[in-house]
Amino acid sequence: PSCFGYPLSIFFIIINEFCERFSYYGMRAVLVLYFKYFLQWDDNLSTAIYHTFVALCYLTPILGAIVADSWLGKFKTIVSLSVVYTIGQVVMSVSSINDLTDQTQDGSPDNIPVHIALSMIGLILIALGTGGIKPCVSAFGGDQFKEDQDKQRSRFFSIFYLSINAGSLLSTIITPILRAQECGIHSKQRCYPLAFGVPAALMAIALVVFIAGSGMYKKVKPQGNIMVQVSKCIGFAIKNRFRHRSKEFPKREHWLDWASEKYDKRLIAQTKMVLKVLFLYIPLPMFWALFDQQGSRWTLQATTMDGNFVAIQIQPDQMQTVNPILIIIMVPVVDAVVYPLIKKCKINFTPLRKITVGMFLASLAFVAAALVQVQIDKTLPVFPAAEQSQIKIINLGTDKASIKFEPELGHVDVTSMGSTGYMIFETSQLQSVSITSGNKTKPNTVKLPGGKRYTLAVKNNEADILVKWLLDNVTSKPEEGNNLIRFINNLPDPINVTMGETSFGNLAPLSDSNYELFPGGRQDSIIVVRNSMTCSHTSKAFGFGSAYTIVINECSRDRLTVTYSEDISPNTVHMAWQIPQYFILTCAEVVFSVTGLEFSYSQAPSNMKAVLQAGWLLTVAVGNIIVLIVAGASKLSEQWAEYVLFAALLLAVCIIFAVMAYFYTYVDPSEIEAQFDEEEKNQVKKDPDLYEKKAEADSQM
Repeated sequence: PSCFGYPLSIFFIIINEFCERFSYYGMRAVLVLYFKYFLQWDDNLSTAIYHTFVALCYLTPILGAIVADSWLGKFKTIVSLSVVYTIGQVVMSVSSINDLTDQTQDGSPDNIPVHIALSMIGLILIALGTGGIKPCVSAFGGDQFKEDQDKQRSRFFSIFYLSINAGSLLSTIITPILRAQECGIHSKQRCYPLAFGVPAALMAIALVVFIAGSGMYKKVKPQGNIMVQVSKCIGFAIKNRFRHRSKEFPKREHWLDWASEKYDKRLIAQTKMVLKVLFLYIPLPMFWALFDQQGSRWTLQATTMDGNFVAIQIQPDQMQTVNPILIIIMVPVVDAVVYPLIKKCKINFTPLRKITVGMFLASLAFVAAALVQVQIDKTLPVFPAAEQSQIKIINLGTDKASIKFEPELGHVDVTSMGSTGYMIFETSQLQSVSITSGNKTKPNTVKLPGGKRYTLAVKNNEADILVKWLLDNVTSKPEEGNNLIRFINNLPDPINVTMGETSFGNLAPLSDSNYELFPGGRQDSIIVVRNSMTCSHTSKAFGFGSAYTIVINECSRDRLTVTYSEDISPNTVHMAWQIPQYFILTCAEVVFSVTGLEFSYSQAPSNMKAVLQAGWLLTVAVGNIIVLIVAGASKLSEQWAEYVLFAALLLAVCIIFAVMAYFYTYVDPSEIEAQFDEEEKNQVKKDPDLYEKKAEADSQM
């Protein structure tokens, strides 16, 4: 059955691919944040495991292709590995349910190793599934067409690529929104089970849709895997060359010619062409090493930025959507506008030059990322070293206060109801402070343990100057764009404070509450109960990643007056500053990735495409392993420096590749094939029984 001139079975395959890509990219989008916030790993371990997983996903396709071509056939391979894949997604979703081990019901899992074990099992199953079916699905789609349907077949591959990008785009928008929801039985947290559960459901749908079309598929029998033959041929040539290494044997033109005792000339010629292309692949992994950091380092960079786009709140993991959005726009623009313009300028923009430009652009994107990182670092708070103390002053009185740090370490004036920033002192030197306010002066001896932050609250009332030292137990900037809030009671009576849904409990006069976490970017109502009177006030917007002390100054007849003192400034660098680096990297991907596969296919015989596909995917896997090695081996404490290091490495590799490309001669595989066809015809004329002999020899191989 057909529809619009296409086999009907194609539509099942495209829907299946859309769901599968949605499932994969959706899970991958939130993965690094799941490691960081749920499993509580640091940035480096999260990045390392993320790239190990991606590398696995690109190593397993080689297995998948061999299993499908030599043994099970494409249809059975896709079905059986999709089952494995779906189980993996479900396990992943279960691993992120924190109520699974949360016996104390305090909102964080008590037995993290259980969650780690489950998620690792889930990820291994997913890598087997997604990798194993990757080489089969598109080829299985290609099998559905008749010989004369070339036009429809190439149109199918474009639609297929579009469905991949549509799936990845939608899932990268949707799963972070699901992750940002609050859910849980005993306590509310970020909803990872939902963010992993929806991809799992879509994978199950993909499987059902694919099986539903079973009766319509054209199922080609497995015909043996060309990769196995090529490997055997190369292995035999090396072995044979080694056996005949002494000088009495004449040299052969190419080392692969040593396989000619056992393999026919055509296979050897095809293998030579493939190896010529694979040799060019050697520098390519460095490109992927940078490209795949969008999901790890760049997403972690976004967590330290401000995601407020007018009325919409963007999640850090949603910034990855910039890539698929731009791809959908850029691919047609580059094909229809950029390349023709370059041609008009009489520049011969060969495929290898395109790949070189792609590498250069990716290196540029990381320079842009480093520049953004430098701006972010300027906004990060500095915390005291072990032998230092940081002190800020809050003046709770109606008179100006002047504070001297003795012995002669400077002094500071604070306006009424005002506060200062943090000042750093060497703990061993600071002995006392002297506070003057109104017409009174009060000395205060100081013995502070080092390495901590303190707030000195001072208040001049009629009888005396009241002095209160408060420990600020914040040791890092709040993560995930959350804010930390605490209150100081500046009223003569005890009060009870609630903000949003969080109760801060009862506060005695001049005492402070603990810091509590609030989601970023919203305003909450503050409710104060004083002697059975209730006053309320809507807080200001705190931005993202800040810490504030709110002083309650007045509560009478519905009127609540507060002052805000900023302890840690919010994230001020806007997430939109990441768009340039995404744009440059997407331009790089368009000229690199699309050209790379086209070039490979044009330089090798048609039956060798599987080998090149495997080689191409291998470069992605190796690229992810490079991230592990570089990020692990470089002991760079500054993130911007690591970005510059990656940019420099890729630039060096880009120059090496340009030299290799300069010496490359383009070949036309079809001409070489035609020569062999011609030779075979001539031989058959001379020896009509040759075909039967050749068939016998092939079957014994």
